[in-house]
Amino acid sequence: MSLSLALATFTLVTIAMTIVVFGNRSIKLLREVAIKLPSPPPRVSIIVAARDEAPGLEAALASLLAQDYADYEVIVVDDRSTDATPAILARAAARDKRLKVLRIVELPAGWLGKNHALERGAGESSGSILIFADADVVMQPTAVSRAVSHAVALRRDHLAITPDVTAPGTLLGMFMGAFTMFFTLYARPWKVSDPASRCFIGIGAFNLVRAHVYRAVGGHSRIALRPDDDIKLGKIIKAAGYSQEMLFGCGLVCVEWYPSLGALARGFEKNSLAGVDYRVSALIAGTLAQLLLFVWPFAALALTHGKALALNAAACAIMLGAYVMLARIVGAPRWYAVAFPVMTVLFIGVLWRATFITLRDGGINWRGTRYTLAALKSNRI
Repeated sequence: MSLSLALATFTLVTIAMTIVVFGNRSIKLLREVAIKLPSPPPRVSIIVAARDEAPGLEAALASLLAQDYADYEVIVVDDRSTDATPAILARAAARDKRLKVLRIVELPAGWLGKNHALERGAGESSGSILIFADADVVMQPTAVSRAVSHAVALRRDHLAITPDVTAPGTLLGMFMGAFTMFFTLYARPWKVSDPASRCFIGIGAFNLVRAHVYRAVGGHSRIALRPDDDIKLGKIIKAAGYSQEMLFGCGLVCVEWYPSLGALARGFEKNSLAGVDYRVSALIAGTLAQLLLFVWPFAALALTHGKALALNAAACAIMLGAYVMLARIVGAPRWYAVAFPVMTVLFIGVLWRATFITLRDGGINWRGTRYTLAALKSNRI
């Protein structure tokens, strides 16, 4: 029995890690895109939703207003902020006329705050290309020029850019590395540019969409109650037959993920169930698969012998090798691989904690607003 299980696990691990390594190696880097823009370049509207974002907002705004792109505007929608966000925005707008600030004082029924703010911002935009970005994202000056150059050259309707994620402390960095492995295996972002594939993608830090495409698919009104709005925007764009691609933004787009493990656990309360379309059965299946593939081979090193031990050791080596190769691509420390099985268990724990709280409370509480589970489920995409 142990030999059969070891052989099955080794086979599945080999297949999964081969897919991850070769898939991620095929994804292009934004920093390697040459800047070749038409004259005149298409007008760009960068749209940001901000609610109580004072700590990181000034740095993010400064980076957005320092882009080397010739024709763009920045629209920041202040979604009922109660901290220093309005004052920061007012000062920045007074200095730079490219910045337009909108203020929301009341959230309409049937909307998540961020989604409503992004929809409002898009409605006030004048660009033929929209870039939706988070309020704590810092971009290097060439980020927009390179992204638009790539979208124009390859005629992409939607371009998602992954950011460098800074995580204070080793533990959060290790967790982020494991999360990246799980996310890429689940989403298979290298497949999204294939029209025949059902894979789709969206990245909250940097979602570039052609304005006519955004409006044709219904914009954020289609995903008004989706906590995972970024990836679901990608889904409705891909489902409508428009072209899509993801690039690594290493070195050009940066964001701090969470300041602490506690903040991370609370952050996952927002969209853990949304990520599996509110199907607990899917979460159970995913948990069992992760335990079998990413935890059991390491535990089995102390529980098996002979050929089974050799197969389990080989599965562990393949896993760690794949982690190291992915870390090299995204710029993470390679030695974080040693904690991969422990981070897998921690990831599962964070997911199930969030799921338990959502089911217990019958919904989520996010940024001061409560959303019932029944309402969230009604917006299936």
